[in-house]
Amino acid sequence: MVQYPDNFAHDNLPPKHLQPDYIFGHTGFEFPDDLNCVYRLLDQHIAQGNGQRIAIRTFDQNWTFRDLFEKANQIAHVLVDNMGLVPGNRVLIRSANNPMMVACWFAVIKAGGVVVATMPLLREKELTTMCDCAEISHALCDYRLEDEMRQVKSPFLKQVMTFDGEAKSTQSLEAAMASKPKSFDNFGSTAETICLIGFTSGTTGLPKMTSHFHRDILLICEAFPKYSLQPMPDDVFTGSPPLGFTFGLGGLVLFPFYYGASTFLIEKPTPELLLQAIQDFKITICFTAPTAWRVITTKVKDYDISSLRKCVSAGETLPLKVWQDWYDATGLKIIDGIGSTEILHIFISSHEGNMKPGATGLPVYGYEAKIIGPDGNELPANEPGRLAVRGITGCKYLARPEKQQEYVENGWNITGDIFRKDEDGYFWFVARGDDMIISSGYNIGATEVESVLLLHPDVAECAVVGMPDEERGMLVCAHIVLKDMAKASDDFSKEIQDWFKENAAPYKYPRIIKFTETLPKTETGKIQRFKLKQSQS
Repeated sequence: MVQYPDNFAHDNLPPKHLQPDYIFGHTGFEFPDDLNCVYRLLDQHIAQGNGQRIAIRTFDQNWTFRDLFEKANQIAHVLVDNMGLVPGNRVLIRSANNPMMVACWFAVIKAGGVVVATMPLLREKELTTMCDCAEISHALCDYRLEDEMRQVKSPFLKQVMTFDGEAKSTQSLEAAMASKPKSFDNFGSTAETICLIGFTSGTTGLPKMTSHFHRDILLICEAFPKYSLQPMPDDVFTGSPPLGFTFGLGGLVLFPFYYGASTFLIEKPTPELLLQAIQDFKITICFTAPTAWRVITTKVKDYDISSLRKCVSAGETLPLKVWQDWYDATGLKIIDGIGSTEILHIFISSHEGNMKPGATGLPVYGYEAKIIGPDGNELPANEPGRLAVRGITGCKYLARPEKQQEYVENGWNITGDIFRKDEDGYFWFVARGDDMIISSGYNIGATEVESVLLLHPDVAECAVVGMPDEERGMLVCAHIVLKDMAKASDDFSKEIQDWFKENAAPYKYPRIIKFTETLPKTETGKIQRFKLKQSQS
């Protein structure tokens, strides 16, 4: 391990005995001990004479790999020469998905820094918490998001520089870049040097910092994309997840660049803009959340999506109804997957050749999984239990040994999800551990109830949570968005409940139905069930 001038990240790694077991015994997962991941993702394209190929497209810009390479090098010079970055410093990046954010991401790692990429919707309080927890010293921020960044009052944050895309300000990052060389000698990191910190989206207490090595960044490029996507240099990737979310980072930057393909970035990716991009720029691979796939399905008939060959869903479980409706409309099969910030990307999924509609899938190349009970023993087929995973990447919380021991048991990563494994080895999502509703002794998965409700012809969206009840322990409570909200009434609630009992086990039916105009969601489209729970307390 390289000793940084600033060794905060490595000093706060969990001890080896608290880390998960790693499994590397597969072809393709061998990387040298001296490793800076940026060379393989970006610099190598220049070295191989492919600098003229398009790396990033937007609705109004095209950047070649050489453009990206040179701008990343200039930013790295600014970080070191102007901002005083030393290897090991943590650098926060605050931006929507755009080419400059990607250039900043590569620049930080080139210079030996540790990237902390964030989502645009975060506010001063959340940003301050991140700066305090990770002792972040530098920030690169899109000028349109500067206000919240300037309000951060952390004793660790020393320098903030903004970028505007056009060097309109003499104080901008672009203005500082203008005089810098377009070449840069990458920091001499090792395979086990930390280059990325991802914060989990915890709803209580301090967020957890997940750390990832240079090797981890490249390992995931050999796993899910090779297993499920089979990327080619002519592919064009797009999607909705922010690059501050590891689902988005992998799908929109790491995977395309690893395979010499290009990415299409959209700062505010509505379903309509995703469809427009697929049609106009011949997108071949699209990453988004189940809620977006549901909306896109209703609009797809108005667009030409004939270029699209792979559709990926993650962030939350994909309801069978959403999968079936998209397949019926397009003939394309959505690839569902489960990943985590701790493990970096998707570790259970499928491809067109082995897909079971409704199942999340099988462990992807490089991982293995099992279902365990409270005692840690593996459970028989079809019995719901805790999902345990291990493989090429795993959880390494910084400075949180108590949380590390919760996530890692006997060398396995315990994701907090309840799954079952069928006789064929396929994994089926049941619930998040904290979304399991125990009512009158029955274990009821919130998403099981949601999947049934979504089959009702009048239901547009729904989210199910447990409501405390003295008699039954918990009641199943469904928050429902109707296609026609004028139908919302007590009588219609009763009609939906009766319909549910005819289509699923009666003990699972929602005893409480609340009609609502919208459901609370994260920036990535994931339903925020904790807000619904809080509204009931």
